[in-house]
Amino acid sequence: MGPRISVALSGGVDSAVAAHLLLENGYSVEAIHMRTWQSEDGAGECPWQEDRDSARTVAEYLGIPFRIESLISAYRQHVVDPLVAGYGAGRTPNPDVLCNRAIKFGVLLESALASGCNFLATGHYCRAEHSPSGEHILRRGLDQTKDQSYFLAAVRREALPHVLFPLGGLTKKEVRRMAREIGLPNAERKESQDICFLGGKIPIQEFLGRYLPNSPGDILSREGKILGRHRGLFRHTLGQRKGLAVPSNRDFEKYVVVGKDLERNTLTVAFESDRENGLWSDSAELQNLNFLCEPIMGERRLLTEPRFRDPPTAAAIDFRGDGTAHVRFEKAQRALAEGQTLAFYDGDRLLGGGTYGPSRRRELEG
Repeated sequence: MGPRISVALSGGVDSAVAAHLLLENGYSVEAIHMRTWQSEDGAGECPWQEDRDSARTVAEYLGIPFRIESLISAYRQHVVDPLVAGYGAGRTPNPDVLCNRAIKFGVLLESALASGCNFLATGHYCRAEHSPSGEHILRRGLDQTKDQSYFLAAVRREALPHVLFPLGGLTKKEVRRMAREIGLPNAERKESQDICFLGGKIPIQEFLGRYLPNSPGDILSREGKILGRHRGLFRHTLGQRKGLAVPSNRDFEKYVVVGKDLERNTLTVAFESDRENGLWSDSAELQNLNFLCEPIMGERRLLTEPRFRDPPTAAAIDFRGDGTAHVRFEKAQRALAEGQTLAFYDGDRLLGGGTYGPSRRRELEG
């Protein structure tokens, strides 16, 4: 038998096929299922029991040990609380990025290593390369429509020697076909949600409304005219078109959010076709930098993913060495909100990422 590997078995088809592939390659595999959330007020619809039962059934089918790791407290501390605090402060943090850094490749990885395993494997569509020289590299998944490397931009570099991604060289269609061919019990199961309360039944605004009080304020035009009222700034982000309840005086065009002022508790909107509406920018400030390589100093021309699923965009990034950087995009980007994540790459190699700082909000309001 090869090295011992813990597979983060979510209950979905991706992690199930990942476990199968590791077994096929001669590894000693065990399944670990994360319990990350529970409804505390009875109002939630997180399908954690269904996920748990599916994961256990897959482990039994594959004939591998199965255990549940309760990370509810850690999940609240490192994902839910920062998410709520960020939205309350006018930012737009990404819960998947938070979860991967602190939970999956943080406390879950530590648990796997403490149990005697050599690696933690997941069903992410990205590639991990481990060279004999000790260099550990993350690359985009070969399936460009499913690549999830963006969500790993904040993972600590120290985790890289201990992670495996068996699906990185496969497409989603290949994974689904393989699941059917080997008869996995969840082969037809729909895609699982890493952050279940962001799933279809519970919009993010509804979830945040359980923790943040409504604080109504004015919706303004860029000229300062009152156009309507909002129920709370946390319910809106830059570039948002839906849910504004502001009637438009133009045919076939709606208002979009172009700015938020926390001090005055006002939301600023404009028409997207209006020039100088402040929605587009060819530069941004980054903070909370994280490197999956040797830290970079000075200016580098790299590829960026300004938001998840955005096309690769060339940019000149000036790394200052104090955890911040200035980004100049080759093409202007739409609605980059404070707190969102930018990932940067050298070709298809993920080098790291950072979050947009407050300078953009000042630009919009100025």
